[in-house]
Amino acid sequence: MGPAWLWLLGAGILPSVHCQTFPAHKGRSLGIPQAPRDQLSAPAPAYHKITPTVTNFALRLYKQLATETSGNIFFSPVSISTSLALLSLGAQADNPNQILEGLGFNLTETPEADIHRGFQSLIHTLDLPSPKLELKVGNSLFLDKQLKPQQHFLDTIRELYGAFAFSANFSDSTTTRGQINEYVRKQTYGQVTDCLQEFTQDTLMVLLNYIFFKAKWKHPFNRYQTLKQESFFVDERTSLRIPMMHQKEMHRFFYDQEMACTVLQIEYSGNALALLILPDPGKMEQVEEALQPETLKKWDQWLQPSLLDLHLPRFSISGTYNLEEILPHMGLTNIFNLEADLSGITEQLNKTISRVSHKAAVDMNVWGTRAGVASGLLSQPRALNTTSAPQARFNRPFLVLLWEVTTQSLLFLGKVVNPAAG
Repeated sequence: MGPAWLWLLGAGILPSVHCQTFPAHKGRSLGIPQAPRDQLSAPAPAYHKITPTVTNFALRLYKQLATETSGNIFFSPVSISTSLALLSLGAQADNPNQILEGLGFNLTETPEADIHRGFQSLIHTLDLPSPKLELKVGNSLFLDKQLKPQQHFLDTIRELYGAFAFSANFSDSTTTRGQINEYVRKQTYGQVTDCLQEFTQDTLMVLLNYIFFKAKWKHPFNRYQTLKQESFFVDERTSLRIPMMHQKEMHRFFYDQEMACTVLQIEYSGNALALLILPDPGKMEQVEEALQPETLKKWDQWLQPSLLDLHLPRFSISGTYNLEEILPHMGLTNIFNLEADLSGITEQLNKTISRVSHKAAVDMNVWGTRAGVASGLLSQPRALNTTSAPQARFNRPFLVLLWEVTTQSLLFLGKVVNPAAG
């Protein structure tokens, strides 16, 4: 039997201009796990048992990717960890434990059943409708029509991960690839197109995960101040002229002298926020090395609201990774060995996973969200005291972390080295 593909997708549309006046800034905490306020006696949601591990896995994976590329990085920790956890349900022998431990779970502290219930709770909560935040998470399994999947596996992944299985003719690889690409394009509202690259005719399974995210800024940028071209210094020798978004607004931010970086939190009108980290010139590697969950908690405690003169580039970047080359460095080795046993999915599928592909895209575009723009064209920017506002000019490579606040989960993580690279 042929190999299986594990395809992990994340699509993100970040917000746009929306000329409208909002209430005064109240501030929200980063998505760092902590005891729920005023609910200490209530049982914590099941996702609280997994989100800290997903965050830790995200930072470990980021560091591995950073050693292999000097360009843009962008991926979805929730997408990758969800798919691997789902896959562990179909693995046999010691492979389930090896996958979950590779993700960073301590099975003595968090039993396997609790982990899967945690992902079930996370997916369900992220999928709850919100009037201000578009967030869609999904899993799909495509199996060759000659395979006979285990009914117990299909029932379990549908119950825990909301995953549906589809029969496909993988012997006609061109047609099947087109069908899967079209399916993903529709599920991500056109944000991820032509995602699935060529696969061989002996491929028998594709496991998909996708995330779609779209939100508006809580404090919008003034659209008339975003057309100015400013210099962005990719490195010491390379600079670009790119459009900068500009505003003077209240944000939580902090300058970390020890790590030599500026940390900025920007809120969305929905229950999400972005954390932007701007290292001082020449300090990117130092900041990357120091990225730990404890660092994020420290910043969350030290971020303070203040008026800020902010210059932020419009950018559209994506990341595509063959993770079968990267995950073994993080302890996930057995699923790529010839001995890997995935007979829990189908008895005929007893060969290794040959490809773990992940693609994520993010678009921070002024025109990305058109709702409400026309109605606010006559709004006048508030007069603010320009002399007292410290300046944060994101004109060199910076890190971006996208959080969903309710679940305290890290949806996307990346590094913007070249905002115009696409």
